[in-house]
Amino acid sequence: MKRLVLGLMAATVLSVPAFAADIAPAIIYDLGGKFDKSFNEAAYNGAEKFKAETGIEYVEFEISNDAQREQALQRFADDGRNPILMAGFSWAAALEKVAAEYPETNFAIIDMVVDAPNVRSVVYKEHEGSYLVGVMAAMASDSKKVGFIGGMDIPLIRKFGCGYVGGAKAAGATDVFQNMTGDTPAAWNDPTKGGEIAKAQMDQGADVIYAAAGGTGVGVLQAAADAGKLGVGVDSNQNGLQPGKVLTSMLKRVDVAVYNAFNDAKNDQFSYGFNVLGLAEDGVGYAMDDNNKELVSAEMLEAVEKAKADIIAGTIQVHDYMSDNACPY
Repeated sequence: MKRLVLGLMAATVLSVPAFAADIAPAIIYDLGGKFDKSFNEAAYNGAEKFKAETGIEYVEFEISNDAQREQALQRFADDGRNPILMAGFSWAAALEKVAAEYPETNFAIIDMVVDAPNVRSVVYKEHEGSYLVGVMAAMASDSKKVGFIGGMDIPLIRKFGCGYVGGAKAAGATDVFQNMTGDTPAAWNDPTKGGEIAKAQMDQGADVIYAAAGGTGVGVLQAAADAGKLGVGVDSNQNGLQPGKVLTSMLKRVDVAVYNAFNDAKNDQFSYGFNVLGLAEDGVGYAMDDNNKELVSAEMLEAVEKAKADIIAGTIQVHDYMSDNACPY
């Protein structure tokens, strides 16, 4: 199996030439794959934007299990790839080891902080963006009961849920149902189970459901649409997955982190340490387009924009679940 994986990776590397001697970027996606319509796909879009603007090709790899993480990093580093970007917190352990082995290679990781001199760590204030879509969900709800469905039960996803609860309750929601899909990485790619959980929440009265669950969320949005209810997407703009049935999407600009890392390396401006991207930095937000414009009233837009301004100004303090593993709302 190891030999097969190495062979596949070699084929991936050799099939895409680098056009610049001083930069040979690589991106490695997390479990769920690059076309998950969510987190990984946002990372892919950032890499594609960089390629389109610069003409510089990048190489990529989609892992199928956790055992491939360290091997994938070492292979790309051995091949001279620089910078190497990883999408997802689960890369942290492998990166800590490999970054020390390749001190001349620049690495970037999204959603986790790895303290190493050659690593850029990018984290987000997901709770701020989730608060905004919570406000919108409560205002759009007839029952004043809304739902949240997470993927893998980890503090990061609880952070999404807590921010959502805060915004929803501030806007008048009486109940916010919360469920996680599972406690293993398989929870990111189980749309059938996502749909089942959505149906259970709708049976309790939820008429707007926010999914922060990777590929599993596709099933949540489908179930909500089939039942004549509203979904809320995450990470990428998922409004078009069920046009007219997705209230909005909480945008997490993973594409910006990828684009910036590659572009900074190209311009010899790659920096290290950690970057925190929230509303003030346009790292998170909410999506408006032709697919949802009829669902969002002027009153809702006014309320969500006021909440956004108040969060940026510090008038509203959105609780960060990861600060104490608790949600006060």
